[in-house]
Amino acid sequence: MSTNSAVPTERESAFIHRQRVARLATSDAAGHPAVVPVCYAWDGQHFFIALDEKPKSVAAHKLKRVRNIEARHEASLLIDQYSDDWSQLAYILIYAQAEIVAPDHSLHPHALSLVRERYVQYRTMELETLPVIALTPTRISSWGSAL
Repeated sequence: MSTNSAVPTERESAFIHRQRVARLATSDAAGHPAVVPVCYAWDGQHFFIALDEKPKSVAAHKLKRVRNIEARHEASLLIDQYSDDWSQLAYILIYAQAEIVAPDHSLHPHALSLVRERYVQYRTMELETLPVIALTPTRISSWGSAL
């Protein structure tokens, strides 16, 4: 099963909302890949990933994923479901145009509202001064009977 469209089907959209974590893949200007687990929110047009207050070794704007997006403006988001019952395996792979949304951007408050609604942990974090990653799907591929 693969839509190869930039818009998820109803089943894919339901799967996206059911899952709680994804993997964000970016690459630097030379093409060296980097993958990190992320929490996300989806509004039907964009996936939003907050750069939060969890301890990090560098400031938000110096994170590898941020530098990679600034260098290439493309990313992939893998949302998957694993089960020991392999008939329940499924994934959605989103190829996307990536953007760093600064706190003064018009999408920033909307993104924060969505991630706070989805993840209670974000409700007490001061995210207003931190950027958000926005992914706009360019192609979606999916597989699995659990979709």
